[in-house]
Amino acid sequence: MIRGLEKGRKAALLISECQRGVIEHGMTDFDGLADQVAERGILPRIARLAGAFRERGWPVFHLHVAHSPDYADLPMTSLIMARSRKNGKMRIGDPEVASVDAVKPVAGDIVHSRRFSLLGFNGTDLDTQLRHRGVETVVLAGVSTNIAINGLALCASDLGYQAVVPEDCTAGASAESHDFMVKNALPLYSTLTTMTDVIDCVQAGD
Repeated sequence: MIRGLEKGRKAALLISECQRGVIEHGMTDFDGLADQVAERGILPRIARLAGAFRERGWPVFHLHVAHSPDYADLPMTSLIMARSRKNGKMRIGDPEVASVDAVKPVAGDIVHSRRFSLLGFNGTDLDTQLRHRGVETVVLAGVSTNIAINGLALCASDLGYQAVVPEDCTAGASAESHDFMVKNALPLYSTLTTMTDVIDCVQAGD
């Protein structure tokens, strides 16, 4: 049994930034990340994971970035934010903020967008939405291992959630950065596992 997915505990799947402008070749400014997503084959596994959560009746969140059209509330405190503004990317209504086809939201999923912040918890109501649904554990999938996934795991742990990371459903900016985070950071505040093991727990029922 995976810590956090014991019987009697409710989990939510948080799919991080699987958006066209983040991981789709030809639309993203982060070609290395798009390469890793393709090489690691994470999208079909995320789709299978989402299917298991839906069948169980547990929430599936799509954590998206969608900046204001004028970027007025976007802090220029990181290279990532500065690049989005410089290149005119990832604004509300732009095609690049949509989910990639392989993990598109379906009826009942929650698309949770943020205009600023590198992490889904900061300056948003994500924590409130999870608590109102009785969620105790968050399962993190998507990108990137070195920034958003790591940050979500750390924030979730601080907020009192158990964080679970199926490593084969995540990718980083490079193979090296992914491996570093998996070996040195994520184990400190999350449980690392696989898609298959998470699905087995989700399907086990109460």
